[in-house]
Amino acid sequence: MKELKFPKLSKDKMIEKLEHPSGLTRVIIDTDTANEIDDQFAIAWAALSPEKLKIEAVTAEPFSFAHHQREIVEAEQYLENIENNNIEKNISETPSNFALEWVKRLHKRGAKAKEVKFVNTDEGMELSYQEILTVYDKLSIPSKGKVFRGSTSYLKSLDRPIKSDASELIIDLAKSGSDPLYLVAIGCPTNIASALIMAPEIINDVVVIWTSAYPSLSPHFNGASLNLVQDPISSKLIYDSGVPHVYLPGYHVGAQLKISEPEMEKFVKGKGAIGDYLYYLYTEKNPLHKKFAIDDTYRRTWVIWDIINIAWLINPDWVPTFLTTSPVLNDKLLWEKSDHRHLMREAFDVRRDEIFIDFYEKLNKL
Repeated sequence: MKELKFPKLSKDKMIEKLEHPSGLTRVIIDTDTANEIDDQFAIAWAALSPEKLKIEAVTAEPFSFAHHQREIVEAEQYLENIENNNIEKNISETPSNFALEWVKRLHKRGAKAKEVKFVNTDEGMELSYQEILTVYDKLSIPSKGKVFRGSTSYLKSLDRPIKSDASELIIDLAKSGSDPLYLVAIGCPTNIASALIMAPEIINDVVVIWTSAYPSLSPHFNGASLNLVQDPISSKLIYDSGVPHVYLPGYHVGAQLKISEPEMEKFVKGKGAIGDYLYYLYTEKNPLHKKFAIDDTYRRTWVIWDIINIAWLINPDWVPTFLTTSPVLNDKLLWEKSDHRHLMREAFDVRRDEIFIDFYEKLNKL
C-alpha cells in the first residue's frame, strides 16, 4: 500500500487543535443518514444549535450492510446442521452470537437469511443524500448549496482517492476561512480519507470528530462497528495520518445514548415537523427493525449513537475526554497501542440525560 506523506503537527500544535473550540464552530456533517435513524437526530440537533454550530454543509457517505450477508447465511446453515444432527457438515468456525441471534429472529418471523435485502454502497449514498434533503425540508431550512453527494464506493487503495462533490468540498472549505473546519464524521470516513489523500495539507486546517468502534485500549474486535468495518483503509488512515482527531467510541460510550418510545412520544412527537418526522422514523420507519427482525419495539430502547459528536461540540462536559496516543488499527481490526504515536482526544463517558434534555428543549422551542 502506498506510503503517504502528511504534514506533521508539533505536539503543542496538536494539543491546541484538540482543545474544545470556543465560539461559533464551522462544521461539515459527513453522514450515512439513511443507514438507520440516529443521523437524522444529529443533523436536527446541530441545525437547532446555531448559537454554537455553523453548518457549512452536509455530505452523504456510502453505506452497506452487505458484509453481513455471508455471515448470516453461514449461521443459518450452522443452525440447520445442528437441528438435523449433521455435525460433520458444520462450517469450520462457530458463527458469531450476533449472526446466530439475527437468524433466530428471522426464523421466528418465517424468513430466511437469503431474503434479507442489502443495498450497494452507491445506493446507500444516494439514499442518504435524499434523506438529508428530507431532514432539511422538515426543519424548513433551504438545502440548496448545503447538501452534497459523496463517494459511491469505499477506498480500495491509498493510491486511488475517490473524487466526489463531498471530498472536493471538504478540501475547498478547509482551505477557506481563518477558523478550523470540524469534520463531524458519523459513518464510514471514505469522503474524509479521500480528501486527506487528495490534499494532505488540509491536516493543518481540519479536526476530525469520528464515532466508531471500541475504546483504543480495548482488546475487542472492532469489526462490530459499522462505521469502521465498511472501509478499513479509510478507517486506518484516520488513525495513521496525524490529522487532529477527536475519537468518540461507540461501544460502550455512545451506546449509552438510548431513548425509548414513551420518551419519543412525550418529548419529540408534536415538536414541529421535524419532531413528528423523528417520531415516525423511530416508530414506523427504522430500517434496522425490519433488517434485523426486531420485534416488541415499544418496550425496547434504541441507541441514537451519532448525537455524541454534536454533544461534544456543544458542551464538552457532556462527553468527558482525555488525551492519548492514536492507536494502530491492524489488519485484524484490533488495536495496537504505542506511546510513540501522535496524540488524539478520546471520549470515555457521556452524560446521557443532559444531552437529551438539551435536545428536547431545543425541539420544544419549535
